[in-house]
Amino acid sequence: MASLSAPRLVPLRLLLVRHGLSSFNLEHRIQGRDDLSCLSEQGEQQARATGAALQYLTIQAAYSSPLQRAERTASLLLATQGGGLSATLDDDLLEVDLEPWSGLLSSEVRQRFPEDYRLWRQSPDQMELCRADGSRYRPIVGLMAQARRFLDRLWRLQLGEAESAENTVLVVAHNAILRCLILNLLSLPGQGLQRLRVDNASLSVFNISRCRDGELEVQIESLNGTAHLGERLPAKGAGPRLLLVRHGETDWNRQGRFQGQIDIPLNSQGRNQAEAAGKGLADEPIQRAYTSAMARPRQTAELILAGRAAIPLTSLQGLVEIGHGLWEGQLEAAIAQGWPELLADWKRAPDTVQMPEGENLQEVWDRSIATIRTIATSLSDSETALVVAHDAVNKTILCALLGLQPADIWKVKQGNGGISVIDYPPAAAPATPARPPVVTCLNLTAHLGGVLDRTAAGAL
Repeated sequence: MASLSAPRLVPLRLLLVRHGLSSFNLEHRIQGRDDLSCLSEQGEQQARATGAALQYLTIQAAYSSPLQRAERTASLLLATQGGGLSATLDDDLLEVDLEPWSGLLSSEVRQRFPEDYRLWRQSPDQMELCRADGSRYRPIVGLMAQARRFLDRLWRLQLGEAESAENTVLVVAHNAILRCLILNLLSLPGQGLQRLRVDNASLSVFNISRCRDGELEVQIESLNGTAHLGERLPAKGAGPRLLLVRHGETDWNRQGRFQGQIDIPLNSQGRNQAEAAGKGLADEPIQRAYTSAMARPRQTAELILAGRAAIPLTSLQGLVEIGHGLWEGQLEAAIAQGWPELLADWKRAPDTVQMPEGENLQEVWDRSIATIRTIATSLSDSETALVVAHDAVNKTILCALLGLQPADIWKVKQGNGGISVIDYPPAAAPATPARPPVVTCLNLTAHLGGVLDRTAAGAL
């Protein structure tokens, strides 16, 4: 599969940052829209560390929630830029309105509002709360509309008619509103709120461009990165964890050649990326490991697991790359000559394409999802499994977990050696549509240097 998901031009790079650790975070209190919580000393350090990680980027515009914990984070972050840029305060970046809960301990909310809290955890878009005046409202329904307003205004301000240069925009806000922004960016409903995780001072990166028909093309470059804070990965939840890694670079990746199921090995850069991924996962206690039954992911997995000889590595046919058929071994230019309409469809509507003498995306989707489900259900709550596969396979898995469809695979970026993290509910509360697995992180490449994904964008 070709990595055509990376836009040729990124007119808008959107940096989403959650505020640093606050006083209410430390006390496990509900913050909501109240402005009683302020940044802790650790939160201020996190804001400065995030600014330092972004120093090599030129930020053209910045927006922040007006609540003090977010405004202070934005101020400290931007001070490291040295250009005098300040954040525009925007009420549409306010945190979710949880009026009857604000200021309460999380444990108090669970005790006093058990049914509402259950809905918040399982179907947040369906939860209703009652204000002091007796009126009822749905916090997430309102927050999704608020996020949509902000994005519509942002597009008008930052995506003009001329798209000849990159524009980097910073947004500093809160947990729930950032998740609603992400859902809106992906055209997903509010019920997907609990599929995402946004840690304090974490960084998520989106690439936005406008198609010829005027529609916006959105790509997730990364989600919930915390390496700049000294935390290689966010803490594991109470259930099983999967570490999903794309194999390192091959010569055909570098050349932009479609490789599919032709068994191309890693090149020297790919081996370096795999070793770096191993260092990035050094703190993760891994009990099991799985790989596609092909050389490049197996080599990647073996380098990641160097020094962990006791961990069994299992090869699975269900994780092999998409079969490109007659396209395999070809450069895009040759495919454009032989199959111009099919290649155009692959870029525009990949779910409609049957590869000549190869597979289609639905076939890859079905086998990769079935394989990852089998792996996840075999794990105990305490276990973490490493899974190393390919671009198409990883994209289908991540799309399914996010609530996307096969047509959406170009919305997800997978860099060579990139790490994604999936946390599953514990056995006592198994994964269901109401309690889905959480995409804790997606396509982390900080272990390869910098906060942006600079890996090869060639074919597989």
